[in-house]
Amino acid sequence: MLKLNPSYIKNIVKKALEEDLKPRGDITTNLIKKKDRVVRALIIAKQDGVIAGLDFCKTAFQLIGRELKFKKKVYDGEKVKKNRVIVEIKAKIKTILIAERTALNFLNHASGIATTTNQFVKKISKKTKICCTRKTTPNLRTLEKYAVKIGGGHNHRYNLSDEILIKENHITAYNNLRNLIEKAIKTKKIVTVEVENINQLKQILGLKFKRVLFDNMSTKQLRKCLKLCKNKYQTEYSGNTTLKNVKVISTTGIDRISVGAITHSAKSFDTTLLFR
Repeated sequence: MLKLNPSYIKNIVKKALEEDLKPRGDITTNLIKKKDRVVRALIIAKQDGVIAGLDFCKTAFQLIGRELKFKKKVYDGEKVKKNRVIVEIKAKIKTILIAERTALNFLNHASGIATTTNQFVKKISKKTKICCTRKTTPNLRTLEKYAVKIGGGHNHRYNLSDEILIKENHITAYNNLRNLIEKAIKTKKIVTVEVENINQLKQILGLKFKRVLFDNMSTKQLRKCLKLCKNKYQTEYSGNTTLKNVKVISTTGIDRISVGAITHSAKSFDTTLLFR
């Protein structure tokens, strides 16, 4: 099972709690007389989907109350049905009320990404990989890329220093595509080159780099380009991919499909927390 660094989780969650509690704490919970009483609460799924982010959820409660007992009823990567109990909590009333929204925000956000990713993965052939992009929420990239993996997807480069990706604006700025690629190859880094049409592809055939990224092509154009690339490069498609067209794109034989929407537009997973 994939694991994230506990220090990273703690730091991210701590910042989120501070955002919610500064400058005067939870002024509503402070009104409750018996807020130190230990009670039982359940986090329940309100839809079908894939769970992710449970350690972020747990950490939110832990940072508020050390008395917490947090019992996972499912684990990250597990598919759940509506009304499934995800977590059983025993803690002080104030711990639960103060941490509830932050805890559920992390759980729902990560589970939403995992669920959306899994929907795409289920549509495509086994040969093709669904990849996320750098279109992520600032400061939450590690969490979001983790959730993509939990949902069965794969990560594109994590940041700008991971790989060289030559896109349209780089080509325009440099004004000599072949020369730019040759320069990139000399760095010994993984090199991906974006092309928008078959003529651009023909300009770079023969250069020894790893991957061609086809941007916003019709499936007819894509099939023609893939024939030229056969056994020469890894191939990737990007551009306006949805659950309605991803299957058709995968049938072309493309190696990877990058989908920005699985991070930047994933609908939050729906859960509720109830005292029981």
